[in-house]
Amino acid sequence: MLTVALRYRSATATFRVGIAPVAQSVRKYSTPQDIPIPNKSKVWGSADEAVKDINSGSTILVGGFGWAGIPDTLIGALANRKEVTDLTGVSNNSGGGDSGLDKWINTGQLSKVIASYPGSNKNFETRFLKGEITLELVPQGTLAERLRAHAAGIPAFFTPTGASTAVEEGKIPQRYNPGGAANGIAIPGIPKEARVINGRRYVLETALPGDVAFVRAWKVDEVGNCVFRYASQNFNTPMAKNAKLTIVEAENIVPIGSISPNMVHLPGIYVDRIVPATAPKRIEVVTLAGHGSATSSESLSPEKAKAQTMRHRIARRAAKEIKDGFYVNLGIGMPTLVPEHLSLSENGILGMGPYPTEKELDADLINAGKETVTLLPGASVFDSSDSFAMIRGGHVNVAILGAMEVSQAGDIANFMIPGKLLKGIGGAMDLVSNPDKTKVIAVLEHCSKNGKSKVLKTCSLPLTGARAVSTIVTELAVFDVNRAAGTMELIDVAEGVTVDEVKAKTDAEFTVRSHLGTF
Repeated sequence: MLTVALRYRSATATFRVGIAPVAQSVRKYSTPQDIPIPNKSKVWGSADEAVKDINSGSTILVGGFGWAGIPDTLIGALANRKEVTDLTGVSNNSGGGDSGLDKWINTGQLSKVIASYPGSNKNFETRFLKGEITLELVPQGTLAERLRAHAAGIPAFFTPTGASTAVEEGKIPQRYNPGGAANGIAIPGIPKEARVINGRRYVLETALPGDVAFVRAWKVDEVGNCVFRYASQNFNTPMAKNAKLTIVEAENIVPIGSISPNMVHLPGIYVDRIVPATAPKRIEVVTLAGHGSATSSESLSPEKAKAQTMRHRIARRAAKEIKDGFYVNLGIGMPTLVPEHLSLSENGILGMGPYPTEKELDADLINAGKETVTLLPGASVFDSSDSFAMIRGGHVNVAILGAMEVSQAGDIANFMIPGKLLKGIGGAMDLVSNPDKTKVIAVLEHCSKNGKSKVLKTCSLPLTGARAVSTIVTELAVFDVNRAAGTMELIDVAEGVTVDEVKAKTDAEFTVRSHLGTF
């Protein structure tokens, strides 16, 4: 019989623990006593000192999602070295408010961005559309997986995300000529190799290396073992594993042995330097219970109050598609209204609760729309690569996405208007990548501001996914889509709306269910 014994060291005694549990207080987590504790500290005196050998032309991986987990201490230190230029910044977002990559955009140090959702930063979007900066736009889950792949020594991989879209075809320009799209494309998109495997179409994505990684953690010991709080794991974990030089700014630096091995999110083997985090945490979108992300309807103009009512009607109807026990993933924008009637997540939270009270506000607890949230009992948190593995793997029952356009075949477009508007792909392409296992619900206003239908025979904008949507919900109607046949059926109309009105405002062709419902 194999006997295992471990020795732990407390502040007052050394004792042995056998297989049976022992009621004893353990104050230090350590190796057996006869093995020396590492005495080489990775802690540096300041961020300025830690970034002093970073060179121009470096590719820098910047952790964070929105403003949660952003390593602004390190970013600020490098911004002070104005001689370091021609940087490539890899991050989920492009920052904003002189935070994140936005700081290097303002100092002129950044020449290229690799990101999934950069358009929330108007400063970046304007510069990109004017041809002043280069962008490699990458689906969010693909970005996380490209980082993880390189860290694991995998040069490339096939993914369903982006298949049969502008990502596969290389039709998303990386840079316009000076003056913008009207003057042509300076750097075209990157076409992908595609292959059909077991009847599904996949694209080949290459691993993404980094020279330096900037990471923010909640607690780090002196040898680099890291603990993150709530949704601040996001891209920090995969980025930390994937650079020649990883620097962590820590809110709390503790002695070796202070962190239980069971609590370590990132092992110290990946960390080279540690500095104190001095930049304050910020909240991008403060959202409180009872208020939502918008102002109360009493203080809105009649036009905005009507739009708010319409959006909430769409969200309530979409929520009815979700059954008890379902795992649901929510995109950015209108879908985040659904937690008012249901609770779920996208950005590394499973079991997302309602908006917080003012006392519950926490910069490390945000949803995919960067709004502040809470957690339900039984919730779990994880990094972005795990989040999108759940999605692509079909472990999520329903995905709800906002859309600019949808087609009668179930195509969806929701991330850009070429040359005019750039928000970003975000997680949308991943969310629609496995529609046979994850039901995709598209929510959108039925018509544009100029009265043009958004429910079309064929989408005119670059696709987020082809034949992916199973249900379309607008403020006027609900359609079931037969993705295989490329047809759709009207199943519900809003109260006060007639079938004739829906037909008049819908470009797509559809049939009408014999027992039409209302909402």
